[in-house]
Amino acid sequence: MIPFIVGRKKLKKGFYSPPLKQTIVQKLRIGKIFYCFLLFIPVSIFSALVLKNDTLTFVTCILAIVPLARIMGYTTKEISLQSNPTVSGLFSATFGNAIELIIAIFALRAGLIQVVQASIIGSIIGNILLLIGLSIFAGGLRFKNQRFNNETIAVSSTMLIIVVAGLAIPSVYSFLNPKGVHIQVLSNAVAVVMTLIYLAGLFFSLRTHKDLFDASDEMKATHERPTMSKKLAASILLLTVAVVAIESEFLVHGIENAAVTIGITQTFVGIVIIAIITNIAEKSTAVHFALENKLDVSIEIGLSSAIQIALFVVPILMLISSVFNLGFSLVFTPFQILAVMLAVLIVNYLSADGRCNWLEGAQLISVYSIIAIAFFFVA
Repeated sequence: MIPFIVGRKKLKKGFYSPPLKQTIVQKLRIGKIFYCFLLFIPVSIFSALVLKNDTLTFVTCILAIVPLARIMGYTTKEISLQSNPTVSGLFSATFGNAIELIIAIFALRAGLIQVVQASIIGSIIGNILLLIGLSIFAGGLRFKNQRFNNETIAVSSTMLIIVVAGLAIPSVYSFLNPKGVHIQVLSNAVAVVMTLIYLAGLFFSLRTHKDLFDASDEMKATHERPTMSKKLAASILLLTVAVVAIESEFLVHGIENAAVTIGITQTFVGIVIIAIITNIAEKSTAVHFALENKLDVSIEIGLSSAIQIALFVVPILMLISSVFNLGFSLVFTPFQILAVMLAVLIVNYLSADGRCNWLEGAQLISVYSIIAIAFFFVA
């Protein structure tokens, strides 16, 4: 292993050495556009507390969450770079969808179950279709054909089929038994099974069969060096989580009135707007790797994020709902279940041969666009 050389100090890869007198802004390399978006944080707080304008608050909170998602993604990566593979994997899994979880918790507390369910479905199909579609399309414009490890994708694809089963079975049961008294018990039981298989999947990918998941090796091959210490990264991450909680409270409070004023449904807010905004950092990262011909990393980001939402975030929401009696269950609308099934079906079909081109990326994007347009008219 060739050590990094900074001045007269030799550094082992993955270890942090503080550069000479860099400011936090210089260490937190999230991009100028994201720093500009930070201005929406005070604007959203002023709108919520002083102007009390729900529509303005909703819009500015959405825009404020964009840079916060980017900061959380960056600091999580910084900590992961300085941790062993197991800790890094668990840490990334825990904080990978933290913003979606925070917003969902506040929405549940406000009784906006429809928004929570829609955001779950939106995040799943957004990561499968839009994120992977954008990555394949962008990479395909630079490289005529790109290849990826379809053995890894096969494992994730099976997990996605389990996601479909976990979301569909309680929904079908509720449809066939509208007055069924056991739906909450069924939802809780399914959530437990989903949690167990998620933990089994983590153990599989991080311990027993980690050789199959070589996307992490590709990232290590870039020899990326941390720009800040773990302590600083953790401090920024915790501060960002606190600000996200504040923004989520204001966002949820203004959703109902804002949706009516703008002329969109709460379902569309959850399916499209919240799902896209909360995953924008992952989308930019995935496209970046695709442009470097590291499509394995891009696809793994999309599939892993979708799996985490369904098998990790959903069970946590079920637990919180059960403890505080918030009424959340795994009963989704037929249209939402159909959207997930279509997303899983098409990504399985396109990824079967282990290679792709820009047209297949465009096809994934087109399916997402069709679903998003349809949800604009679904109450």
